[in-house]
Amino acid sequence: MFDVRKLQWTREPLSCTVEDDRIEVVTKPRTDLWQRTYYHFRNDNAPVLQMRTREKYFSFVVKTEFESGHRFDQCGVVLYLDSENWLKGSIEYENEEFQHLGSVVTNHGYSDWATTEISASVKSMWYRLSRREDDFCIECSLDGVRFAQMRVCHMWEAADEIAFGVYACSPEDSSFRAVFTCMDVTDCKWLAHDGQKPDSDE
Repeated sequence: MFDVRKLQWTREPLSCTVEDDRIEVVTKPRTDLWQRTYYHFRNDNAPVLQMRTREKYFSFVVKTEFESGHRFDQCGVVLYLDSENWLKGSIEYENEEFQHLGSVVTNHGYSDWATTEISASVKSMWYRLSRREDDFCIECSLDGVRFAQMRVCHMWEAADEIAFGVYACSPEDSSFRAVFTCMDVTDCKWLAHDGQKPDSDE
């Protein structure tokens, strides 16, 4: 069960409303999360609203609805440990034709970005973030029923307690409204691998 009373801001947005079943965020201009890779800049000022847990196996689901309309406006799911260790899954607006559905994983101060182009007409997306110890899976869904894998990754600094939740930001000179609903924490929906056995530890 997702309890909003356990949520804490790492950084606050321009404005927000937090209710049991709905979180509304209005972003500040020039806010972002990125570390070094390719662009060579370091941005670490995006609003992040999270709860902490030591649970090693769980899934977090959230529905996002957004009014983004400026390049790089984004909102989605996040796991933020510190400025150099975090992951996020979101849709980043690009232009009137398309936007980027993707994920960023940052380990030890270097970000990567994996994306696919989708129509700019999409204004809602579900995400599911699952943890299996220090490995994670991000999935997305248009209807909250059928989820598709976006990313499987390892977080080097996620061996024990982590923090996870939602974020929204506007890297350029813009601001938009993002709404998060249907939030839930469940047993891990990312099942154990049933194919090749792990290599021996010897």
